Amino acid sequence: MYLEIVSPEATLFSGDVTAVTLPGIDGEFQMLENHAPIVSLLQSGNVKVKGNITIDEAFADKFSKGNNGETVLAITSGTVEMKDNKVIVLAD
Repeated sequence: MYLEIVSPEATLFSGDVTAVTLPGIDGEFQMLENHAPIVSLLQSGNVKVKGNITIDEAFADKFSKGNNGETVLAITSGTVEMKDNKVIVLAD
């Protein structure tokens, strides 16, 4: 599936991933390929991305590596939309 992570300043990441885990307002949830369409609010926490991804050097300082090999981005709030195997995360 295709993931875009957008902040008010720039698009932090865009590319193909195998899974994304998000801090929803009712708890953490994960989306995989062919997930049902969804729009949800996000709360403070970590966006965890799995897959063989490359982060642009300009934004590398915003990301870290998680315990299970995932790439992690800390956010304070945001929204997510998934439709037709495309996930868009609007993050603060």
